[in-house]
Amino acid sequence: MNTEPKRKFGVVVVGVGRAGSVRMRDLRNPHPSSAFLNLIGFVSRRELGSIDGVQQISLEDALSSQEVEVAYICSESSSHEDYIRQFLNAGKHVLVEYPMTLSLAAAQELWELAEQKGKVLHEEHVELLMEEFAFLKKEVVGKDLLKGSLLFTAGPLEEERFGFPAFSGISRLTWLVSLFGELSLVSATLEERKEDQYMKMTVCLETEKKSPLSWIEEKGPGLKRNRYLSFHFKSGSLENVPNVGVNKNIFLKDQNIFVQKLLGQFSEKELAAEKKRILHCLGLAEEIQKYCSSRK
Repeated sequence: MNTEPKRKFGVVVVGVGRAGSVRMRDLRNPHPSSAFLNLIGFVSRRELGSIDGVQQISLEDALSSQEVEVAYICSESSSHEDYIRQFLNAGKHVLVEYPMTLSLAAAQELWELAEQKGKVLHEEHVELLMEEFAFLKKEVVGKDLLKGSLLFTAGPLEEERFGFPAFSGISRLTWLVSLFGELSLVSATLEERKEDQYMKMTVCLETEKKSPLSWIEEKGPGLKRNRYLSFHFKSGSLENVPNVGVNKNIFLKDQNIFVQKLLGQFSEKELAAEKKRILHCLGLAEEIQKYCSSRK
């Protein structure tokens, strides 16, 4: 990306909530990766007209426009699959916020479609670009895990819009897989009190070396957004992450990765490893959902 852009890829942002707004800000500010991108407009179900001088355009226009070569899908998770399919079929590259889909089969199908069309399909994982994750990665390297747990708490989230908790919380699962390798499901439970907007998903996983890992997602009114972790190794323990600094520009760092893919600067090996990890996590999320559903 140190080269001067020979041309700019025209971009449309679909969905202008929190992530979409940050994406639009990054596209409009002078950054090395933004120099390769040209924000053409945004698509929203709401009638907004324009935002900070950026024009709203219809989905049909975004799909048919020769100017639009890239779509950033920042809408609710339940709509991702349909948008990705439409933009890939229209011959556009796609960046999508996680989770890319709410089923493994759909993700595999869309990846095949992207490969057929010769287009980049990139699933955002800003959680892997956080300072806390960089700290953890250094801490766990070369250590033998005995057991571990990761608890995430937050306010309520609508399952209809954001998917089953194993999908809406897939960034936590991605942390565990990125730290400890591929995991297998032992058991899972889901406790729900819909009238109180409360839910708690408890998942028991194990590493390839049979070390147990528990993952808990707990959401409800009054619960603060927090992450609690505990990892026990043969050589000591790690209880939570110290304050390792502010996560600066993580969406921009993700955009840098996407632009490198557009420019063909990622090796086939790197792309294959990333795809394998993403599909593994989506497959686990689906397995957890099925396990919980079968015990209702």
